[in-house]
Amino acid sequence: LFDGIYPFYPQQRKVSVFDVSTIIVIVVFLAFTCSFLLIIPGIRGRARLYWTLRVLLSLLVGVVIIAVQFTGDWETGWVTANTSYKSFSHALVNADIGLHVGLAGVNITLRGNPVNQVNETIDYNEHFDWSFDADYDHSYSEGLERGLPSPILYLAEKFTTQSPCNVHRQYRISGHYASATLWVAFCTWLISNMLFSMPVLVYGGYMLLVTGAFLIFSLLSFSTVRNIPMCLIQFGTATLHVGYGGSFWLTLAIGLLCFVAGITVVALHHFNLDLLKTFFDLREDKAEECQEMTEVYVN
Repeated sequence: LFDGIYPFYPQQRKVSVFDVSTIIVIVVFLAFTCSFLLIIPGIRGRARLYWTLRVLLSLLVGVVIIAVQFTGDWETGWVTANTSYKSFSHALVNADIGLHVGLAGVNITLRGNPVNQVNETIDYNEHFDWSFDADYDHSYSEGLERGLPSPILYLAEKFTTQSPCNVHRQYRISGHYASATLWVAFCTWLISNMLFSMPVLVYGGYMLLVTGAFLIFSLLSFSTVRNIPMCLIQFGTATLHVGYGGSFWLTLAIGLLCFVAGITVVALHHFNLDLLKTFFDLREDKAEECQEMTEVYVN
């Protein structure tokens, strides 16, 4: 009616590049990083390098722990297929269909090849939430009422409570416990930074090990979704296969980094305490206080 826009119907939702919550987390940690970079010139000698390495690694661990809570690529899958576009229509479109599973829901992407086909712009991104304060089946019903394209509804139906696939409960519970475990890992990361600043170095190393352990526990929790085989997702002759995505492997890498850093701190405390004090830029009096405090705790 107005340049090809129909005013009485909802328009197509475009593909989102980043989730808003993820952007907020990244901006906050970038602000911390920039603030530190402004004061780093005031640190003299090799201590400047040690401070930079410690702070940047710590901020990296923190931003990953928070950001993966909101990302939607713990499991991902893509397929290019010729498929029907709308119900009660024989028109076929060629499109890329993506499935992105997060801790709190699933995102389904539909992008045409080319984007403009059958007199429409095929570029969709739909989110269906299954967190404990959301109703997935209600979101799916709203999608039916809005007349979403058939490939999106076909994928979304696989995760409903009434689906024969029977994967909704497993994904919902696994994502919930993985998210809770990540929040515990964030708390232990904060405690480790406090212990390093006191400074009680060896206990900070222990808390880094605990942080890495909880990150691994979150991965194990999410991996339980593989206990239930996923239904076959078929679009004509093409099959969509789902595998672990970037957030899963990034969490694994950060967990291993915490283990390596924690083991290094604990090992240096027992075998080369002077090198550990040098890396943490401790003055002699502060180092002696740290050593005395450690001995008191051991006794």
